[in-house]
Amino acid sequence: MFFFIVTRKLFPFSSQKVISSAFYANFKFSQIKGFHVSRHPRVANNKMADGTVVEEYSKRAKIAEDEMTSLKRKIEALQDCVASDNGTNDSARDPELEKLFTENSKLKYQVETLKRSIKEEKANSKRIMTNCQFTLNEMFKKAIAQTFPELPDAPVLVQASQGEKFGDYQCNSAMAINQILKSKGINSNPRQIATSIVANVPQNDLMQKVEVAGAGFINISLSHNFVSSMLKDILTNGVQPPAVPVKKRCVIDFSSPNIAKEMHVGHLRSTIIGESLSRLLEFVGHDVLRLNHVGDWGTQFGMLIAHLQDKFPNYLQVSPPIGDLQAFYKESKKRFDEDEAFKKVAYQRVVELQGREPDVTKAWNLICDESRKEFDNIYERLDVTLIERGESFYQDMMPNVVADLERKGKVIEDEGRKVVFVQGYKVPLTVVKSDGGFTYDTSDMAALQQRVHDENGDWLIYVTDAGQGDHFKLIFGASREAGIYDPKVIRVDHVGFGVVLGEDKKKFKTRSGDTIRLIDLLDEGLKRSLDKLKDKERDKVLTPEELKDAQEAVAYGCVKYADLSHNRINDYVFSFDKMLDDKGNTAVYLLYAYTRIRSIMRTANIDRKSLESCLNTTEISLDHPKEWKLGKCIIRFPEILSRVLDDLMMHTLCEFMYEMATTLTEFYDNCYCVEKDRKTGEVIKVDMGRLLLLEATARVMETAFYILGIKPVTKM
Repeated sequence: MFFFIVTRKLFPFSSQKVISSAFYANFKFSQIKGFHVSRHPRVANNKMADGTVVEEYSKRAKIAEDEMTSLKRKIEALQDCVASDNGTNDSARDPELEKLFTENSKLKYQVETLKRSIKEEKANSKRIMTNCQFTLNEMFKKAIAQTFPELPDAPVLVQASQGEKFGDYQCNSAMAINQILKSKGINSNPRQIATSIVANVPQNDLMQKVEVAGAGFINISLSHNFVSSMLKDILTNGVQPPAVPVKKRCVIDFSSPNIAKEMHVGHLRSTIIGESLSRLLEFVGHDVLRLNHVGDWGTQFGMLIAHLQDKFPNYLQVSPPIGDLQAFYKESKKRFDEDEAFKKVAYQRVVELQGREPDVTKAWNLICDESRKEFDNIYERLDVTLIERGESFYQDMMPNVVADLERKGKVIEDEGRKVVFVQGYKVPLTVVKSDGGFTYDTSDMAALQQRVHDENGDWLIYVTDAGQGDHFKLIFGASREAGIYDPKVIRVDHVGFGVVLGEDKKKFKTRSGDTIRLIDLLDEGLKRSLDKLKDKERDKVLTPEELKDAQEAVAYGCVKYADLSHNRINDYVFSFDKMLDDKGNTAVYLLYAYTRIRSIMRTANIDRKSLESCLNTTEISLDHPKEWKLGKCIIRFPEILSRVLDDLMMHTLCEFMYEMATTLTEFYDNCYCVEKDRKTGEVIKVDMGRLLLLEATARVMETAFYILGIKPVTKM
């Protein structure tokens, strides 16, 4: 297999110095250790990727094996030396002999360590999937550099082809290079440039054919053997992630409902997008901390606590029945707006809460605990995992944040407030109010600092509505200018999204104008999905348990997929009718495509173990055009994931899933996997090569479903 590889010189064999065997071994061993990759089971901590990384792992394992052989020879030489010395000297060991014994022990330890290293390196080469686009890009980068050494920054443009007649990928660099050469007064034409580049493409197993077409387009066709090997790898080692340059500590902030208020449709997008991004980051090997920045602090808690104390004066002894927190909140808000005496008490309770007065803190905890019950119910239904870390967590950190900003000369007094201006923005952040209180701005800066300094986060992600975009630009800008984080070292992203609209294209609300409760929305989804399944008479063929699994898969899956399949920046219309349609780009269509694969396997009476056992004796079928199209589609999965990791746009993965499902349908319609006797219905022929292709498809779909937070079922 030939790939473009950046080589490194490991050992200075040309050294003229004579050194001891132990020093020499230690020197070489330290370089092996320095070259070792992350032990994380999902990621290679290096600056290669995909096919190049696999090649690099193999090279490292070979180096380690050679080094181990060398070390064994040194041990044997030391042992011979010791034996010889014992034969000529019966006296106690002299210092030189003791030194030899010590060196011998060190070398044996290094051999055992190298054995473990070899095992890990060989295993790591199987833990990533080749990103074809990246690998091709590296090949053409090398070819262009060799063809035009005088253009160190020549553009490398490799992308998937728009049509089958243009091959599988295209390199369109020739036209751009032609423009650069012309600007330098050099006569050239794109077709000649493309021909020269192709001549310098390194030998490899990935490409079947490379052609220059038209004005200078380079059309690339993939090798059948290469695609087949990737599909076999999926069936042998499972679906693996693409390589990522560096394993990171990712802190992702999402969902973030307010205590004492019910989660509503507005929390849906942040929760779904944040969970899906977290799963993707974890899948590729990042260390992910999922945080729920709940609103559990502020003036509103003064009125809630005061109302609780009035309504349930024995709350310290008997837990108050405040299950309907929404009604409880409305009652306290009404009193706060209309009763000046109550308002004064409420403000006093805020002061007492900030001072951690025990009885007030007890009331606050009761209210928070009741809210968590509702939140946890929704998170369990949506299969969402979060660690709660609300605004209250950062309260004690805020004075230090402000003091630090003041020391750095970032704070300006403005009509009693303390504000921080950010370059390029006219509106400042307010870090201290005129009454001395802190703000959301202060809390968010404290949170960012804590996530960088205490959590060691080197990738921070905030999933909130797009309306908070300017706020986070100010938070990020002020933190950057204050030296809280270095953008060259730490990546910070605001993942903004549009609002959910009703079918009238207005904000999604009830007929009375109230915000739709999220729990009601999920219940409605369950009802409609069951109705849909019964309309298809699935209740007559599925067991009660299978019907319930299908109902939940469709209900929650359709809500999640409808959100994720839209470009998150845009608003989208919430329509159960469209979500539950089994045609088009919907979760229902994808789930049906997956269950169809499982149905074919049941018809053929083939399970996963049987398929895997025939891998060594059966070729995956790729001869039919529809087989070939499906196979090429499957292996683009790591390429798609890499793209989503760059821009955090989950709809790209959804579009890929829909493309794979439609390609799968084309395959079904043209390629029989199981043939039955028309009269008896008995299975007379099973095409194992096509079943292997179907199984590889199913496994990629399962992985994509997991990342999207959708649970597939085998029957529906």
